[in-house]
Amino acid sequence: MKKAVIAASAAVLTVGLVSASPAQAKPGPAAPQGQTTKLTKAVTVNGILKHLRQFQAIANRNDGNRASGLPGYEASVNYVTRELEKSGYEVTKQPFQFPFFQELSPTTLTVGGEEVASSIFTYSGSGNVTGPIVPTNDVQIPPPAEAGTTDSGCEPADFEPAPGDTDAIALVQRGACDFAVKVDNAVAAGYDAVIVFNEGQPGRTDAVAGTLGTPKDVPVTGITYEQGVAFVEAGTPTGTLVTEVEADPNRVTWNVIADLPQKKLKKIKNKDQVVVVGAHLDSVAEGPGINDNGSGSAGILEIAKQLSATKLDKKLQRPVRFAFWGAEELGLLGSEHYVANLSDDELSEIYANLNFDMIGSPNYARFVYDGDGSADEDATAGPAGSGEIEQVFTGYFDKKNLAHEPTAFDGRSDYGPFIAVGIPAGGLFTGAEGVKTEEQVALYGGTAGVAYDRCYHQACDDMTNINVNALNEMGDAAAFAVATLGLSKSGLYPDGSRMMKKNAKKAQGKALGHRHGHAGASR
Repeated sequence: MKKAVIAASAAVLTVGLVSASPAQAKPGPAAPQGQTTKLTKAVTVNGILKHLRQFQAIANRNDGNRASGLPGYEASVNYVTRELEKSGYEVTKQPFQFPFFQELSPTTLTVGGEEVASSIFTYSGSGNVTGPIVPTNDVQIPPPAEAGTTDSGCEPADFEPAPGDTDAIALVQRGACDFAVKVDNAVAAGYDAVIVFNEGQPGRTDAVAGTLGTPKDVPVTGITYEQGVAFVEAGTPTGTLVTEVEADPNRVTWNVIADLPQKKLKKIKNKDQVVVVGAHLDSVAEGPGINDNGSGSAGILEIAKQLSATKLDKKLQRPVRFAFWGAEELGLLGSEHYVANLSDDELSEIYANLNFDMIGSPNYARFVYDGDGSADEDATAGPAGSGEIEQVFTGYFDKKNLAHEPTAFDGRSDYGPFIAVGIPAGGLFTGAEGVKTEEQVALYGGTAGVAYDRCYHQACDDMTNINVNALNEMGDAAAFAVATLGLSKSGLYPDGSRMMKKNAKKAQGKALGHRHGHAGASR
C-alpha cells in the first residue's frame, strides 16, 4: 500500500464507528450458495502461504526486496506468470516505464555535531552538502489554524539569495503548494539542498516525508515541526545533509494480467462484463513486502488457481480477470497505466474492480471499503455499484458473525484509477500504520495502542509478519466476492443491470490528466 501523506503518522485509516451489523444500502448481487462455498473451501491458508513462502524466497535471493524496477520484482512477475499459466490462464506481461527511485544508504542530517532524525523524500537527489540552514522569509510559527495554507517556499521571492561563497541548505515549511514547487524555487535561488519541516497543526507535527513527483538534482529530506522551529529560532545553524540514492526516470516494469482462455470465454453469457480482481505485486525497497502486499497477491493468485481447479470458471456468468500491479508503491503507477491505456470498448466492458491490499496484518481488523459513503458525513461514495459490492463483503461477514468496519476510499491503493473513471469498486484491508483502538480489540482481539502492521514498509515485513487468522477470514471473504460477482446472474444496479456510461472514456481522460492529485504525499 502506498504511503500516506506523513510517513511516520499513526492516523487511523477508518471512518465511522466499528460495526458488526450490515449497512443500510440495498443488498448486493447473489450467486448460488453451493458454488461460492465451493470456492471458499478450496482457497486455504496453506495455499496462500505457499505463495508467500515463494515471495519470501525471492526477496532473500534479491537483496531482501521485491520492489518494481529491481530483480526481486521481475522474479515475482515470473513466478506469478508460471503459476497462472499452469492453471490454464492466458497471461500478458504489460510493460510500462516509470521513474524508479531507491535509497542506497541511510540519509543523515547532522547539526551541531548531533544527528537529527529525518526522512528522505522520494525522488530526492544524491549529495553531501554542508552549509547554513536558511529558512524562507515566510515561515509561520505558530502555524495557521487551517492545515495546508502555509505558503513557505511557494514563490521564488520567499527565498533569500543563497550565499555565493559556500553551499547552503534551504529550510521550507510544509503547506499550500507541492513539495516539488518548493524545491524548484529553492534551487532557482541558488540552494544546494532542501529541508522540509512539517506545518505544525494537529496531525502535522511528525517528520514529514513525501514525493517530489520526478527526480531532482539536490538532496531533499523532511523533519518534524518542532525541529524546524528550533532551526528557525537558532538563526542559520550549520548542518550537513548526506543522501545516496538511485533514480532512473525510464525504468521498465510490468503488470501481470491473466484472462480465461478463449475456449472458456466463448461459453460465458456476459462477455462484456469483466470483473477485474487486482492486487499490487511490488514491495518497497526496504523489505520483502510479505504483508504489503504479498498477502493480497498470494490471495488472488490462489483464488485464480482454485477457480480453475474447481471448474467454477466453466459456470461463470461474466469473465474474471486477475491483475497483479507493478509500481504501486511509487504512486499506483501500474494500475494507472492499465486504466489509461484501455480503449473505449475495453473501458466500457469493465464491470467492477475488486482490490486486495494487505489482508494478513498481524494486529488486524476487518476493513471493508466504504462503497456507499454512508459511514461518515464527510465520506465519499464510490461510483454507482460500489455500495452493492460493499454489501457483498459485509453480508458475508455478517453471516459468519464476524465484526467489520468501513474504511474510506482514500486513494492509497489501486482501486483509485478505476473509481476515477466511474468503475464501481470494493475490497478488503487489514490495516497498515494506523493504531488499533481499545474498541477494536474488543471486536477483533490484538493489542490496543499498537499499529495494525508494526512492520509496514520495513525489512521486518517478512513471513513472521503474517496473521494466519486474518488470511483465513479475509481470504475466504475475497473468494466469496469473486465467486459472487463472477457467478451471479443479477447485476449491481436495482434493475439487475450494469452498464458503463457512454462518456466513460471522456471521464477517464479528465481523471487521469491529474492522476497524481490523489497521492496526497506531494504536498
